[in-house]
Amino acid sequence: MAELRGSPDRGAGIDATLERLLSVVGAGAVELLTAPAGLRTEVTDVQVLDPLEHLIRARALVLAVGVDPGSAHAVDVVRRAGEAGAAGVVFGPVRAESAARALQPAARESGTAVLFRTAWCTWAQLVGVLRAGLAAAGAPPVPAAGGVRLGDLDSLADAVAALVGGSVTIEDTESRVLAYSSTEENVDEMRRLTILGRRVPPWRVAAMREAGFFQALWGADDVLHRPARGHDPERLVGAVRAGGEALGSLWVAAVGGRPLSPNAAETLRAAVRAAAPHLLHHRTHSSDDRLVEDAARAVLEDRGSVDVLAERAGLEVREPCAVLAVGAGPGRAADDDPSGLHSLLALHCASLGHRVVVVPAGGRTLVLVSGLDRGPGRAEAQVRRLGNALADRLAAATGSTVRVGLGDVAAGLAQASGSRRSAERTLGALAAGAGLPRVARSEDVADTVGVLQVLDALRDLALPPRTSVARLREFDAEHAGSCLVDTLRAYLDHFGDVSAAARTLDVHPNTLRYRLRRMTEVSGLDLRSPDARLLAQVELRLGEAADGPRHRPAPET
Repeated sequence: MAELRGSPDRGAGIDATLERLLSVVGAGAVELLTAPAGLRTEVTDVQVLDPLEHLIRARALVLAVGVDPGSAHAVDVVRRAGEAGAAGVVFGPVRAESAARALQPAARESGTAVLFRTAWCTWAQLVGVLRAGLAAAGAPPVPAAGGVRLGDLDSLADAVAALVGGSVTIEDTESRVLAYSSTEENVDEMRRLTILGRRVPPWRVAAMREAGFFQALWGADDVLHRPARGHDPERLVGAVRAGGEALGSLWVAAVGGRPLSPNAAETLRAAVRAAAPHLLHHRTHSSDDRLVEDAARAVLEDRGSVDVLAERAGLEVREPCAVLAVGAGPGRAADDDPSGLHSLLALHCASLGHRVVVVPAGGRTLVLVSGLDRGPGRAEAQVRRLGNALADRLAAATGSTVRVGLGDVAAGLAQASGSRRSAERTLGALAAGAGLPRVARSEDVADTVGVLQVLDALRDLALPPRTSVARLREFDAEHAGSCLVDTLRAYLDHFGDVSAAARTLDVHPNTLRYRLRRMTEVSGLDLRSPDARLLAQVELRLGEAADGPRHRPAPET
């Protein structure tokens, strides 16, 4: 097995920011309380606070080991960090909301971010994770893999496979398969066994360890190459590291009897650097996140235990809370990465100082925010400010139109499902109505919400088969170019104003009057009857999904 020389470097000119570091490290290691200066603060170092040394380094993330978050000493550390220009301070796990709230004024005054170590990550582990994350956060992307979502190892494997012209597996340091490319044509027997067992066969691991392979791999500063031998194809392997810590390895194997691409080694060098944040994200995003999300979804659907959610998410059962329903139109995050909205919401809510649980729910995302002010008016103002801030920040980040339905403030987690229902109804109204604001409470769009509720209640109602609107639909379907249904809709939408309806349809008012007379002849619809107009309007609204988008009829001559 030959070793190729040429050490990869970290990628000059790429700054690690607090936002990038947190996205790499994730909620498995630290939780953000507040970031008054924003998430684009540069982070260049991880510093363990020395009680005998008062020097705090600029742009460092300071680990306040042994400092009680609820003490006056903690407030002093935050202020000193701000004076020194530190990126932020990490305290141990917070056990009381009052301790977290006490740190926020000092954080705002000093402009310093405040974070907490999670209970399941020790200080020793956190130092390694953050330093590895800091190195990974500044790693340059591999060509053609820049659009891979953080932690999506399967897509990363596919991207690398396309560049090297072979098959790819991504393994952890115990030779367990984390992901593999979908290139499965004529794969060799060893790869087949590895993928089926989701790990390299034990006898193979023992043989490689005996031959000193792993010592060479973890000690190498470049990719290793092994030429083809008999039925065993050509292979390349590179160690993935961050901050001096080995995270795993990327394996490349030739397939179909074809050699790897001429630049496969160079591509793998770039790939192992780009893979570091993905592997670190995979390591630190533990199943605890999913447990919290599942518990929150169950509570919001009125079928779960609020005590379980409170325990898993660190929320208070009896504190005021509310749900925000967030929907994004087409844009960068919405098109390329549906789950990207989830990550952005969690990060920005934390940066604004809110304790939240973010729950994906089909084509929308639910945000459960707890710990609101006990005064109803102030709590509603908090929710509205959060909704406006999220709409602005997400629209800027995703390039899409973002709408936020604000749920009613609930007295505690037990009433959160009611807040979820009002938030979803409001979001539905914002998406359905024209000229409505991007952010609203149910009472702001009550008429639209009410209409949608009425239509939902009537959705399964069986109407007589030969109503006036049903006859118009039949006539339009049987006569090419006929658009009497669209004409009726425009006429009713404009309260019978012929001139306004004609402008909408781009026809002469006399043409519209002719169509109205034709409508009466075809369907028997009496537009002078309030009941007939009401039923027609309801039928048109109920049938919009079946009719498809509203098309402007072509001008008649």
